[in-house]
Amino acid sequence: MWRAIKAMIMRDLTRMVRQRGRLVSAMVRPLIWLFVIGSGFDALLSAAGTPNYRQFLVPGLLCMVMLFGALLASLSMVYDQESGVMRMLIVAPFPRYVIILARTASATMVGLTQALMLMLILLPFGYLADTQNVGLLVGGLICTALLCASVGTLIAVFSKALDDFAVVMNFIIFPMYFLSGALYPIGQLPGVLKALVLINPFSYGVDLMKHALAARASPPFGAEFALYQDLLVLVGFSALALSIACHRFSQAPVFETLARMLSHRKSH
Repeated sequence: MWRAIKAMIMRDLTRMVRQRGRLVSAMVRPLIWLFVIGSGFDALLSAAGTPNYRQFLVPGLLCMVMLFGALLASLSMVYDQESGVMRMLIVAPFPRYVIILARTASATMVGLTQALMLMLILLPFGYLADTQNVGLLVGGLICTALLCASVGTLIAVFSKALDDFAVVMNFIIFPMYFLSGALYPIGQLPGVLKALVLINPFSYGVDLMKHALAARASPPFGAEFALYQDLLVLVGFSALALSIACHRFSQAPVFETLARMLSHRKSH
């Protein structure tokens, strides 16, 4: 079973490395936000007496890389269903929930890898100089990447085709990011928008990264939730999403039909 899990993880990581265009675009996207859009807002806010907006963006940009990376990695699960690869996995001698956990782990690893690559790019510019707790940073990266992968897996098990996944992902990914406190402080938002941010689990991943990377930031540009709140929401939502995904995957009609066919063949 562990060999199968390792094989599925290595398969997705190998696919990520081979798709160099997507990997480059994953690095370019946050850099555009940081150096182009961030510079414009930094100049605007500096004139108003609030400097270093680009430093404020860094935790959210790391989370953005993990969100896009993990969700796109989860797309391969839908592709495997269409291509027939998934049928070979479900007849293997291990429970079906193992497939869900393995694919979630692989998507988590993809998100983490891309976030680490971005950190290596940002390190020479001094954007990670405020890191005071390496353990908290590592924990924040893992928990946020797991959340993003769990969301991707949940979407994948309800998607019947690649087009379905793409539509749902675009409908979810941008509201999750824009309503997360990654681009602006949460406390200063209007009531309705603030309520949407508070029910968005991705907000707590961004806030956890602020705890790790912006501990000395002056209000309102620092973390806005308690550390235990961030961890509780991230772990709790990930567990809930994976539970629903495992149940849905085991009840998927196409797999039930295939399972009946296999059991019928064995009985004869």
